[in-house]
Amino acid sequence: MDGIRQWRIAPEGAAEAVAPESDGFARPVQGVFTWVHVNCAESGAREWLEAAPLEPLILRALLAPETRPRCTTHGEGVLMNLRGVNLNPGDEVEDMVSLRMWVTEGLVVTVQLRRLMAVSDVQESIARGQGPDGAGELVARLALRLADRVEPVVAGLNEKVDVLADQVIEGLNALSRRELGDIRRVAIVLRRHMAPQRDALSTFEIEDLGWLRAHDRSRLREATERMTRLAEELDAIRDRALVVHDQIMDARAEAMNRQMLLLSVVAAIFLPLGLLTGLLGINVGGMPGADNPDAFWIVSAGLLAIGFILLLVFWRAGLLGRR
Repeated sequence: MDGIRQWRIAPEGAAEAVAPESDGFARPVQGVFTWVHVNCAESGAREWLEAAPLEPLILRALLAPETRPRCTTHGEGVLMNLRGVNLNPGDEVEDMVSLRMWVTEGLVVTVQLRRLMAVSDVQESIARGQGPDGAGELVARLALRLADRVEPVVAGLNEKVDVLADQVIEGLNALSRRELGDIRRVAIVLRRHMAPQRDALSTFEIEDLGWLRAHDRSRLREATERMTRLAEELDAIRDRALVVHDQIMDARAEAMNRQMLLLSVVAAIFLPLGLLTGLLGINVGGMPGADNPDAFWIVSAGLLAIGFILLLVFWRAGLLGRR
């Protein structure tokens, strides 16, 4: 069955692939823990898991349609939900894929509803003979691989914010407010899952489980710190994107103010000139210069002189020299 993979993993990390059995998990072997991975996107995998010997509560948690990162102890085992970025072709990276886990000393069951690259990374290391040496180590490896897959996405967001910040300095022509909005949206969505994931791993690390070794807790602490750093970087990206947005708005407001100032100066210059031409254009008797053939040129020269004087006044006042 393509959607079900089982391994028996010895303490030194040597793994043996086991064919799925129709009645459930591979039979336990002394000193060896079993990892069962179920990909419910494959035909028949969900039905196989539903028939497996698991408590109803555990089964419901593994097959829940919507999950958030969490860690809950149940008897001698732990129910965990983690999330990884969606790197499947055609999907949005922030549409994160969940990884559900039931972890005990001798059995680890992981369930995914969509393809998750971090799980494939761990499976490839097992195929190379570099398997985890215990259930706690397996959870830590999965968490670290999830962080490995998130880091390039966060680095890409940082680079995009840097480019947009440079564009603000250079000018507004090449700016994309839509791209800036996408960066903020992706950072917010990823941050929404990174913080609970950090808390889930931290909770698992401090749980009083006899089969969780000091080495496992150290690896889990490393995964927790990586998630903490990623959450902090996403916070910084969100804040930087907000600063860039404010700079864009300030630059556009300044450009608008310069345009309005220019229009105001032009209106202030032509307002008195328009008043004079309107006054001289009234059709009543007694208008001065009506019989003088040079009156038009005299009036035009006067208007030019008044306009020049107004320009000089505004220039001396600094209204035409602002940038």
